[in-house]
Amino acid sequence: MDVEEVIGALYGLRPEEFVAARDARVAEARRDKDVAAARRIAGLRRPTLAAWASNLFVRRRPQEAERMLELGETLRQAHRTLDAGQLRQASRRQHQMIALLARETAELAQQAGLPLTQAVRQEVEQILHGVLADPQVAEEWAAARLAKAPTATVDFTAVTPEALPERSRPPAPTAPTPTRGTKARTNKPDRRTQARRERVNRARARSEEAMAEARRSQDILSSANNAKQAADTRAQGARERVTELEEQLQRAREELREATDAAGLADTAVKDAAGAADKARRTADRARRELGELTEDANEA
Repeated sequence: MDVEEVIGALYGLRPEEFVAARDARVAEARRDKDVAAARRIAGLRRPTLAAWASNLFVRRRPQEAERMLELGETLRQAHRTLDAGQLRQASRRQHQMIALLARETAELAQQAGLPLTQAVRQEVEQILHGVLADPQVAEEWAAARLAKAPTATVDFTAVTPEALPERSRPPAPTAPTPTRGTKARTNKPDRRTQARRERVNRARARSEEAMAEARRSQDILSSANNAKQAADTRAQGARERVTELEEQLQRAREELREATDAAGLADTAVKDAAGAADKARRTADRARRELGELTEDANEA
């Protein structure tokens, strides 16, 4: 069994079709004695409506999905380096792209017969924000295998305009050397630049820490969900086994009752047969005696 192909096919199904198809694939893997495949497929989660619609968009609009991934890489790079021009330009494209893709995702879902409510559309936008900010979310989205929207807030830490490096400006004319008696001015732009750099560094550190924490939380949640899915699968198997054993016990009890009834009837038949045989013996004895008496009388005569 090609597990990757199976997973891709499952996440291409509508949400209401997912569980039955997944369980059938698990049963197939178990029949083939492929324990690893059965375990992995059993751990797959049914996609939410927002995740399903997002997966549908990636499958139907691969070129637009690729542009979204490129924008995410640009934004993450700009955020790491805090390139002012690149960050401003990418941020403007971010809002436009998310609005456009969320609308197209809703249209595709509508065409597929599963219209999205406003709440689900907001989930789709949450997924798109995650695609831009988190490489792991972007990878799952690009593979069209999302099961749900990121639970942690995955987005870029806000960077205020004053925290960004200023645009390049022509060098200011060299100030004349102060004459004696004139108090030299403090180099305020240098202090402002240093303070700005410190704010940038703090913002960068906060951003990286927040993103790392979001990824850790997502990993913990994914592990917990996988464990729950495995436990649910084991519990379902145990319930099915209990049901099967109960049915077998019920059949055994019915067979016992039938055998007991048959044994009772047989016992009665044996007693009746024994009585009949005894009666037949007594009758045969009387007949022999009578025959003997008749024979003696005949001989005397």
